[in-house]
Amino acid sequence: MSFLFGGGNRSVEGSVDPAKIEMAVAELDMITDVFNRLVNSCHTKCISQTPNNHRYVEGDLLKGESVCIDRCTAKFFEVNKKVGERMSAMGSAAQATGSFGR
Repeated sequence: MSFLFGGGNRSVEGSVDPAKIEMAVAELDMITDVFNRLVNSCHTKCISQTPNNHRYVEGDLLKGESVCIDRCTAKFFEVNKKVGERMSAMGSAAQATGSFGR
């Protein structure tokens, strides 16, 4: 987003291209969505929900919760990366052939 804060050339001093603003907002929305999905997924998986082990009894994460969140986050980003690479490859193949398919 450096193009918003002086990183790019401006045609008129003090103006910002509305298309670039829209792109930045869309990118921020996507990043926020990924973050929220990560939090929901790993929180549901790693933070204890059993009646005998009530949530938030401790002020800090338990060691098991912390390890689980670290692993869950790493797996989430690894899968996200692989899906992105696969979609990029599919998009390139579709663009080369002129159609979308398997």
